[in-house]
Amino acid sequence: MSICRRDFLRTGLAAAAATNWAHGWARASEADANEHKAEITGWTQVPAILDSIALPQFPDQDFVITDYGAVNDGETDCAAAIGNAISTCNQIGGGCVVIPAGQWQCNGPIQLLSNVNLYLEEGANITFGADPEDYLPVQLVRWQGIRCYNYSPFIYAYQQQNIAVTGLGAFYGQGAEVWSRWTDEQNPDWTLLQQMANSGVPVEERIFGSGHYLRPSMFEPYGCRNILVEGVTFADSPFWTMHPTFCDNVTIAGVTVVPGAKNDDGCDPDSCNNVLVEQCDFSTNDDNVSLKAGLLPDAQGLPGCENIVVRNCQCRRSTWSGLTIGSDAGGIIRNVFIENCTVNHCINAHFIKAWADGGGAIKDIYIRNNDVLACRNVFSVLPDAYDAPGTHGPPVIANLHMENVTCVESIDQPFIFTGDPRLPIDGVVLDNISIAKSEALKVCQIVNTTALTASHITLEGRLVDNEF
Repeated sequence: MSICRRDFLRTGLAAAAATNWAHGWARASEADANEHKAEITGWTQVPAILDSIALPQFPDQDFVITDYGAVNDGETDCAAAIGNAISTCNQIGGGCVVIPAGQWQCNGPIQLLSNVNLYLEEGANITFGADPEDYLPVQLVRWQGIRCYNYSPFIYAYQQQNIAVTGLGAFYGQGAEVWSRWTDEQNPDWTLLQQMANSGVPVEERIFGSGHYLRPSMFEPYGCRNILVEGVTFADSPFWTMHPTFCDNVTIAGVTVVPGAKNDDGCDPDSCNNVLVEQCDFSTNDDNVSLKAGLLPDAQGLPGCENIVVRNCQCRRSTWSGLTIGSDAGGIIRNVFIENCTVNHCINAHFIKAWADGGGAIKDIYIRNNDVLACRNVFSVLPDAYDAPGTHGPPVIANLHMENVTCVESIDQPFIFTGDPRLPIDGVVLDNISIAKSEALKVCQIVNTTALTASHITLEGRLVDNEF
């Protein structure tokens, strides 16, 4: 009998919510399809987005890594055993590769294949080795918005479908102790990568890896479809923690992320379509959640990041920002819905940022029912946050909505909208937002922003609508 969970979280509370919404949507369609079609804007789009996100399905068969030579002693390298179990599972038609409870050493990447669910039993801990040579050969990745070949992510999949990482175990990346040493050495490589993109060097010639210092991400499915990450913990990542790239139908549910090295973003959907992030718990040294869509010329003509739902998450701490969109926004980021999240201990609770001349667009962003505990700014929008040379002009930033948000303490101005004079921020709606305490003399800073409306905004109990 299989021990692998197949009743995923979406089949519980999330499924109930999705089903209720979907049923309501269907009834409305039956009543008056044409009228309903006209009403599908803003939050009314969410039921259809959730309904379109397909969870992966797996045959009811298990492949336990100890049957393939894995040894539970915290020292023996189990990378080959895990790889053999995944390969066999895939070849036989799919199923569940089981990591039993215990301490497992993995000196090299785990490469997921189609129809494989990597399942960690409660108490299963996988520690990834710290020798960079173990993460060769190089793999196609997107490193801070630019495609290149680099060290393999610790968990990687390329153009696979129906894949999952689930269970109650944990992955440890040794980011803070080992890989953080590269943070001061990566700048020449990062500069070189940008130069390659700007000068049109073909992607297949952008080869890093040995002799270079671009840190690998922890989990990066690339060009995959029907992905589930549920229940597991990612700890001490060397770089971005969860980074689905060019993926469709992604569900990330009930995942815990704890800090690692610098730039350890918790969850960065990058040029993905139809993504649900819910009931996750984030503590990081960089952004908790950050939506991306490529950078500079390398983003032109490639898919954007669309139809993203983030809800019921705990963003506990960040030395930067909680819920972020950008800064890699060379494509289009749109139809983003963020609700019922708690944000604490950060600079910006909600942050939209982009490169000054990177082009692209961020629009149709909807935020509601979030609780902010302590931050510097509640909502900041800075389309010129990065001023590296570019030729694509300022990004479009338009149609931003925030409603029913509370904040216990905003140290600085709660609202900052500083648009680019060449292309101002266009369309901001703020409604029913309460700031209990702030040390700032003014509630907002508004520059190069058009069509902003604010209603029922209070600061320390005082209505401040007239300050916008």
